[in-house]
Amino acid sequence: MNTSRSTPSRTALPITTPVTEALVHGHLDVEHTERGLLPHRLPARARRQIPDEQLAMAESQPSGVRLAFRTRATAIDLHTVPTKRVYPGVPTPPDGVYDLLVDGRLAAQTTVPGGNLRTIDLSTGRVELTQGPPGTARFAGLPARDKTVEIWLPHTETTELIALDTDAPVTPAPDTGRRRWLHHGSSISHGSNATHPTGTWPAMAAAGAGVDLVNLGFGGSALLDPFTARAIRDAPADLISLKIGINLVNADVMRLRAFAPAVHGFLDTVREGHPATPLLVVSSVLCPIQEDTPGPLAPDFSTGTLRFRATGDPADTATGRLTLTVIRAELARIVAARVADGDPNLHYLDGRSLYGETDHGEHPLPDDLHPDQAGHRRIADHFTRLAFGSTGPFAI
Repeated sequence: MNTSRSTPSRTALPITTPVTEALVHGHLDVEHTERGLLPHRLPARARRQIPDEQLAMAESQPSGVRLAFRTRATAIDLHTVPTKRVYPGVPTPPDGVYDLLVDGRLAAQTTVPGGNLRTIDLSTGRVELTQGPPGTARFAGLPARDKTVEIWLPHTETTELIALDTDAPVTPAPDTGRRRWLHHGSSISHGSNATHPTGTWPAMAAAGAGVDLVNLGFGGSALLDPFTARAIRDAPADLISLKIGINLVNADVMRLRAFAPAVHGFLDTVREGHPATPLLVVSSVLCPIQEDTPGPLAPDFSTGTLRFRATGDPADTATGRLTLTVIRAELARIVAARVADGDPNLHYLDGRSLYGETDHGEHPLPDDLHPDQAGHRRIADHFTRLAFGSTGPFAI
């Protein structure tokens, strides 16, 4: 695998192809801009109902979104306008990585410096956007044969797509016939702390199972929003998984009385569009700071790096405040009741079977909330075995 950075020195490639939706996969919508195409992971109707900047930013970050095409090209330039994030008082995140796959195998990686800059104050929530110039993700030395090329976009950088320059023609990749897996979850599903886009746990699980991923993991924003349920209802899917829990606790958005009806309502909406689709409800992976302590969660810079701490009082669970322990028990009860009520294709998976005490001991959460790259691999391996294995709900 070759790794390179964008450089301005290469002679212009002879064939320019505008990026159209026919080349884009893993999204639910696109926005046509002055310069090109902006993929979205929620449709326009849902985006008009988004109540906060966090979800607006998260859904525009193209986790799981990729270009896919056939070509004999040995050199490819993808012109984009990335939008980077910076948090005052926190080290600047590295530039997002573009993964290039040849016939399903990771062959090259690069980054695009510059672009727009979104400055986010974690203490106040204030956001400031500074406009920047386009850049180029450059790949060279690819095999000179007909092949399927995928370019997975940086999973935490909003990425406006402009055009492809190549040294041979490109055509949209044909339909693979693979099953379409739609997954919804929080920041871990989105890919927090994963080092590259095909290294998020859903991307690795999809590759291992041979399915076509649509990742609706939204950092900080898996909050049982009705517009998200409607988006899932209306999207084509052969398999659906819903990871529910951690954001409801760390945002402290509801109490137990509201939680159960909200889960039922979310599932009812999804079932309107997918009445018999295998549907897997997954509770949160192990997160010691939130297992028995309610939110809200707060950033903690006392160690010199960003960590998180829960600020609630465990005694308040008696009055209905949510913890991960409370949510897991309620999700298991809800799923069992719905199965008994006539939904045999609904299933429940305790998230601690994906990342539990043993996994935490071997791969601790660096910021007390999100796994590192090895943790993503561990979650992917467990999910592939438990969901897609011969006895799992997504088995062929």
